[in-house]
Amino acid sequence: MTLTRLFALLSIACCAATASAQELSGTLAKIKRTGQITLGVRDGSVPFSYLDDKQQYQGYSVDLCMKIVVHVQKQLGMTDVKVVMNPVTSANRIPLMANGTIDLECGSTTNNAERQKQVAFAPTMFVIANRLLAKKSSNIKSLADMRGKTLVATAGTTTLKQMTILNNEQKLGMNIVVGKDHPESFLMMETGRAVAEANDDILLAAQVASARNPSEFQITSEALSVEPYGIMLRREDAPFKQAVDAALTRLYQSDDIQRIYNKWFMNPIPPKGINLNFTMPPQLKAVLAKPTDSPDPAAYAAVPPAQKAATKK
Repeated sequence: MTLTRLFALLSIACCAATASAQELSGTLAKIKRTGQITLGVRDGSVPFSYLDDKQQYQGYSVDLCMKIVVHVQKQLGMTDVKVVMNPVTSANRIPLMANGTIDLECGSTTNNAERQKQVAFAPTMFVIANRLLAKKSSNIKSLADMRGKTLVATAGTTTLKQMTILNNEQKLGMNIVVGKDHPESFLMMETGRAVAEANDDILLAAQVASARNPSEFQITSEALSVEPYGIMLRREDAPFKQAVDAALTRLYQSDDIQRIYNKWFMNPIPPKGINLNFTMPPQLKAVLAKPTDSPDPAAYAAVPPAQKAATKK
């Protein structure tokens, strides 16, 4: 082979590599260039994303995000992708996503229309209802029972906003105080600084299961709203969203999703070995069968007749 031909072949190869790189954009290009992806994780959103006794981040949402990482790594033809865990809070998770600090937010974040103006969401991974948690001795059965009392909700959550609106609309005269994170909100209720805590039912169930005396507490049956949880990513990054959606859709259509769900919601979890015994809600079964990233609560409130019948057993 002549040097001229060798240089020509090398030139073609370089051009092809350059063209391939130029085809990538946004987060996919960032991952390919840096060899790493940054996940926004939570310290205390049990069992979605939290620190265990070994100071390792784990949870249902973290497992789902790792499935996305594996899919993206294969799509980019990379042999390895370094995963960086970056702690976030309810208050700073959206700004850190928008400014590029994190690439996926793997926590317990509600997908709603207002947030979709700032960030994008992967297909819904969980469906919750907002409820109240209080000590049984306080005899709180509904929001109406909180008239003139102190309620705590976590900073930066949709629940805090919702409670503020309901307090004004129903003229309840509640004193709403704010916890910096979910553990602090529970502590404020547990120690009497608030009569009740407002939060997502699954997070409240995790708090009760982890409490020193779980039998002291009760979650109200009254559902104040139905909301979808989703993994956040940046807006207007269609190639990355397509990769994320494809990864989760494939997972939802496999038996693996039931295994992951059972691991976190139906079995003892670290570090205390608590078991939430939280059967998969029929709304979640429906959305896993037909994935959607809709922020509309009405898309999750309806349950197919067959599933409604199943819940009555």
